[in-house]
Amino acid sequence: MGSRSPLDALNTRIIACRRCPRLVAYREEVARRRKRQFASWDYWGRPVPGMGDPRARILLVGLAPAAHGGNRTGRMFTGDGSADFLTPALYRAGLASQPTSVSRDDGLRLRDLYMTASARCAPPDNKPLPVELANCREYLIHELQSLTRLRGIVALGQIAFHTVLVTVSQIGWQVPNPRPGFAHAATATLVRPPHRPITLIGSYHPSRQNTQTGRLTPAMLDRVMRRAVALAGLTG
Repeated sequence: MGSRSPLDALNTRIIACRRCPRLVAYREEVARRRKRQFASWDYWGRPVPGMGDPRARILLVGLAPAAHGGNRTGRMFTGDGSADFLTPALYRAGLASQPTSVSRDDGLRLRDLYMTASARCAPPDNKPLPVELANCREYLIHELQSLTRLRGIVALGQIAFHTVLVTVSQIGWQVPNPRPGFAHAATATLVRPPHRPITLIGSYHPSRQNTQTGRLTPAMLDRVMRRAVALAGLTG
């Protein structure tokens, strides 16, 4: 058998992480108390690792696992309203093998896409603290360095957009000056000598707050994903 990939080894470290006492307490409390709708589930209740294609040309960065989504299922964008909106868009873009993401063993496979988050533990009120985001930054650094074929990054929401810019600056990539602000479909060119540049694309987060109010529509998300696919040189 071959040795584990750097991303596999990193994910083992992520799952064992206990750096943020507030997040550890919250994620474990949610896993103990559960939600009536998911009373029969054995909640994951740990940091949620990244998932996807280790040769991906597109990286998708979210905010954090949902308390009863990723914190329950143990997989990014799985088992919650954001997954119900995002996964069909990934499928339409040719990046996912199926339009649903409900559990770790549902057969979903990602093509040329790797998914991660700014914070790896479910935070109270979906609001990680700055120190908690900083504690997670090391993991994103390692993901960026391991995904050597990257051509595009899609950041879901303002925090993810800012997290990417701060993180790549920390590892010596060049970002535009002044640093670009977040907006839906906003782009920024990230220069990483000696490799080819990477394009960062912003998108509103597919939270129910955005999708149920019409702030983010399927057509809007489709346009972002088509842009990412084109930048990555994929054919669909």
